[in-house]
Amino acid sequence: MSERVETGLAEWTLKAVLCGLLFGCLFGAANAYLGLTAGLTVSTSIPIAVLSAATFKLFARGGTLLEANMAQTIGSASSSLASGTIFTIPALFLWGFAPPVWQVALLALAGGVLGILAMVPLRRLLIVQGDAELPYPEGRACAEVLHATQRSASAGKWIFVGLAVGASIKLALSAFRLLPEEVAWKPGFLPNGTLALKIAPALLAVGFIVGFRAAAVMVAGSLISSVVLYPLVTKAHEAGLLDAAAVGVKTLTTSAIKDRFLLYVGAGAVAAAGLVTIVRTAPTMAASLSAVIRGVRAGSGGGSGERTDRDVSPAFLMAGIAALVLALILVPGIFAGELSLGARIVAALGVALFGFLFVPVSSRLVGVIGVSSNPTSAMALITLAGTAGIFLALGWKGLAAQAAVLTVGTVVCVAASKAGDISQDLKTGWLVKGTPYLQQYGQLLAAGVACWVVAGVVVALGHSPGFGEGGLAAPQARLMKTMVEAVLGAQLPWDLLLMGGSLSLVGVLAGLPALPFALGIYLPLSTMAAVFLGGVVRRWCEARPKEKLDVESGILCASGFVAGEGLAGVLVAGRELLREGPKAAAAAFGTLEVVLAVGLLVVAGALVYRSTRRIDQAA
Repeated sequence: MSERVETGLAEWTLKAVLCGLLFGCLFGAANAYLGLTAGLTVSTSIPIAVLSAATFKLFARGGTLLEANMAQTIGSASSSLASGTIFTIPALFLWGFAPPVWQVALLALAGGVLGILAMVPLRRLLIVQGDAELPYPEGRACAEVLHATQRSASAGKWIFVGLAVGASIKLALSAFRLLPEEVAWKPGFLPNGTLALKIAPALLAVGFIVGFRAAAVMVAGSLISSVVLYPLVTKAHEAGLLDAAAVGVKTLTTSAIKDRFLLYVGAGAVAAAGLVTIVRTAPTMAASLSAVIRGVRAGSGGGSGERTDRDVSPAFLMAGIAALVLALILVPGIFAGELSLGARIVAALGVALFGFLFVPVSSRLVGVIGVSSNPTSAMALITLAGTAGIFLALGWKGLAAQAAVLTVGTVVCVAASKAGDISQDLKTGWLVKGTPYLQQYGQLLAAGVACWVVAGVVVALGHSPGFGEGGLAAPQARLMKTMVEAVLGAQLPWDLLLMGGSLSLVGVLAGLPALPFALGIYLPLSTMAAVFLGGVVRRWCEARPKEKLDVESGILCASGFVAGEGLAGVLVAGRELLREGPKAAAAAFGTLEVVLAVGLLVVAGALVYRSTRRIDQAA
């Protein structure tokens, strides 16, 4: 009997798949842009669920609850790919490597496939049997939204409003130069001190989404840099305590202070915050891993054989994981740097080791703390430190070794992020009585499509405007770069890094969240001030309890702001890249390789779609 007959509801349909892929690519590109700007990404399951439900209203037959669930499952896959990629790949550009689109896409795809396939065997244990212990907050919230959208899809208008406003403001600022992108004031009593605000809808939206406290912590860190450290270094120079020539500059301008001093102070603060996060979450990670191991040993059950309790086959899982590991070993060029076969084997084993370590940890952690609080950056730090230590013990150093270690971290970071994402989606599916194996196929299909979009965005932004000074901040990638350099022995200003680390520890002792505070120290005040303003708006809305809908609609509109500005920013960056000439654009993207890869992707997608339809009809 087919699932349509069994439930009376359509689930795996062309419009559900296409809506999921379309909205997933849009939000994936926007999240990549946002993460490279602010070091944060936002969850997209609920906005995509609302958008899909609104889109289905345009069809004569509308859309079912399970179709909307399938669309959000496929669409949300892009965000986890973006998170893992932007945390690491920009560091390659900072080292002088310029990876082609196909390499970044394959790394993201490898991480996505690993996260999905390694999590599937844990579904019954964590999602079904662990229901009382693991609420999976985003998954439950998305299920409630899906039920609500079946009654009314009017909330979708706020996302479309946000999309239009965010894109319009970004284009007015960056493309047409109608308004300044930043306003600033330099107080005369603070030498080199600046109070600034960036006009950016996406940053305002992030503040609204994360809330007042997190936004206030981040802006506090930025205020320390902008109105304390900048003037302090300048006064030290004026008093003759600091020689500008000693650090390679003639005049100690604001830019020179940032490049030669505070860049490393901020990097040290972020690195220390990451280590603090590792220490704090280590007991939780260990407990989560132990619980999963105990559950697996006790047996998670083979399932009832019903539609709502069927996963992809074990043979498919084993073949997929084996093919993935072999591809990492045998295909030259997937890992950055010129690596021998032995080095590729070590790198692939590192992916397998840390991937299978952190996938169950991530899947279980998000069941309690949610996807937004999942410490994937801390897991990536452990991966980088462990892999770099192995490379160092084997005598592999230099930029090629650093790049290879970093790309191992890319795959593991994407896998951990993906595991958390699919866990929430499977929880939503379980609550709305979806079909697990169809959701799993949908996530695999989405990973195969979204990896190219995310890779294209990261590579395009890496060429124009670039990362680092004068470009996008990419703060998380700076953290990963610093960790790899530290382990493999690069010459770093340890005194400045330790100063930044000390600032982070002071914030921790004061009871502040480590990573948001450190990101504030590293990122400019103009960025964090915009985030803080969004948090203030959220606090104002929450102070009006009789109008609770304001906050809910505001979060949907804020998601639209993120998507609108992100997409407009990508378009502006693409235009600037094309202005450099067709040859420059072709060199950045590898035109022939991308065309061939997309062709293969279309064929593979068609085969996956047909196979799942046949399975569905024979169910």
